[in-house]
Amino acid sequence: MIFNYIGNYSLIISVIISLIISFLSISSLQKINTQIKINLNKLIFFQFFFVLVSFFSLIILFILSEFANITVFNNSHTTKPLFYKISGTWGNHEGSLLLWLLILTFFIFLYFLNSKSRSIKERLLTLIFQEVIIIGFLIFLLKTSNPFNQIFPIPKQGLGLNPILQDPILAIHPPVLYLGYVSTSIIFSSSLGALIQGNVNSLWAKHIKKWILISWIFLTIGILLGSIWAYYELGWGGFWFWDPVENISLMPWLSLTALLHCILVLEKRSLLSSWTIVLSISTFTLSVCGTFLVRSGILNSVHTFANDPERGLFILIFLFILVFLSLVIYFLYEEKLKSNNNNFNLFSKESSILINNWFVMYFLSVILIGTIYPIFLEVLSSQKISVGPPFFNKLIIPFLIPFLIFMSIGPNLDWIKNKNFGKKIQLIIFFILNLILSFTIIKIFGKITLTSTILLAASFYLFFVTFKDLIKKSFKNNSQVISHFGFSLLILSIIMNSILSKEIITNLKVGEQINFLENTINFKKIESSSQSNFKSLVGYFEINSKNNKKFLFKPEIRIYNQPKVITSEADIKTSFFKDRFLVINLVKGGNYFNVRYQEKPLMIWIWLSTILIAIGGSINFLKRYEK
Repeated sequence: MIFNYIGNYSLIISVIISLIISFLSISSLQKINTQIKINLNKLIFFQFFFVLVSFFSLIILFILSEFANITVFNNSHTTKPLFYKISGTWGNHEGSLLLWLLILTFFIFLYFLNSKSRSIKERLLTLIFQEVIIIGFLIFLLKTSNPFNQIFPIPKQGLGLNPILQDPILAIHPPVLYLGYVSTSIIFSSSLGALIQGNVNSLWAKHIKKWILISWIFLTIGILLGSIWAYYELGWGGFWFWDPVENISLMPWLSLTALLHCILVLEKRSLLSSWTIVLSISTFTLSVCGTFLVRSGILNSVHTFANDPERGLFILIFLFILVFLSLVIYFLYEEKLKSNNNNFNLFSKESSILINNWFVMYFLSVILIGTIYPIFLEVLSSQKISVGPPFFNKLIIPFLIPFLIFMSIGPNLDWIKNKNFGKKIQLIIFFILNLILSFTIIKIFGKITLTSTILLAASFYLFFVTFKDLIKKSFKNNSQVISHFGFSLLILSIIMNSILSKEIITNLKVGEQINFLENTINFKKIESSSQSNFKSLVGYFEINSKNNKKFLFKPEIRIYNQPKVITSEADIKTSFFKDRFLVINLVKGGNYFNVRYQEKPLMIWIWLSTILIAIGGSINFLKRYEK
């Protein structure tokens, strides 16, 4: 139990250090001296160190199965494998917030070490805003979500971790996602600091861009990991379901994407400074808003951790204070954002970036409304509704077409003004050819509609244009081209997947078979076995394809002992062009099993394209780091 006290008192010491840092930073704004700056470096390190000690103390408590700790009791079990005992540290409300705090303190330590080129006052202001966030989370953790609370009498056994969270990918998904979320706090704090100092210019844009890239890369990878996990673990058989918590992660990513492109214009021409600050505030607000929605329990999702109104109210008040403070600062110092040159030529790179920013903000608005509207409706009228894929598809897909076209043309335009229109005519002709190609594909494989044809044409257009730029040696920004090519491949794969996917859902018992798409699905047998913390039922299926190929599937049903939960483990055969997906579920009151078989074209390309997007951002970051 000694580690319980070490962890708890380390958090209390962190609060004291944070208050000292805040006091010294505010007092130093009037008088800067070297001694204070050195002390701040040491204090920021010790702040991070004590939070790190607290975090490792919680890990040790999970490893030792110290059930006197209520967090360990609620989220662990002696039969749980060591790997999941460790990942259980952040697989719960209290532990995940402690991880948030650890990343917050680590990033401000990194920022202070790597921002020596900026003015001391700007760095101090950034530090003050960051400490406000850190102190807020520390108070929240200690007051409502202390991971080191104790329980008496000490139970002999814990309640266990939710079985669907006991997965290798999901074990690393939260830390990666949090790295993306939490690093937006540096963008937020630095933006306000630069705004007050009147330093929102091209030099600041070059400095803050690496933090934007860090957030964007980790958030992209985090969303990818979550999507892959949901695909094979939840048995839904898809890559995106517009689940509320999926939307919560997508919203700051969209805002970051707009900010990343906006910072390019600020870096090149010192334009869009106001819009850059607004996006910086919005991105962090959306990250904290996601924390509020998940931790308060108002969202109905498999991802949510907590159901405590007190916790949700605290985060809501804290979020309101942060947003109010940032808006007050923005309006007080807005005059310092006046640009010397606000002229935009319609046919220029910066105009295409601005137009695509508008589209991204529209997509963000649709997702935000679709996610929070059911919450407000339930509060106002006690009426519960579910907003699903049809809502998002109808409002997003039509506007995705011009977005893809502008994304294709924009990188080929020049800054300030485009003078050579001769080469651009071939892009128009190229689009017409892609329109014909898309019409042919949809006529052969799917139902012809005007929207689907034009959308597929726009996707092919972006794909071929970015591929041309990718192989063209003279193109300067390879990182941008790789990310754009990855995005074009992602959209194209998603569209082709939706057009060509096939599915059958039926009930079968052992020995039965069914025909589907010239395939024969045979339910051979079922085998049971006992593992350390669950009972396993493995179904054996043989699928004979039309070309006499045989595929053996072994989908699994797991019945966990603590907590008592039944999960389905899909069996997936992945090839270069298609995934074969089979999952089974128990049917009550008989010997039948519910069988779901899908053929999902280009699934692997959805994952690979997202990796390409992240690689493009990583190359950009490494180039800037080398400089």
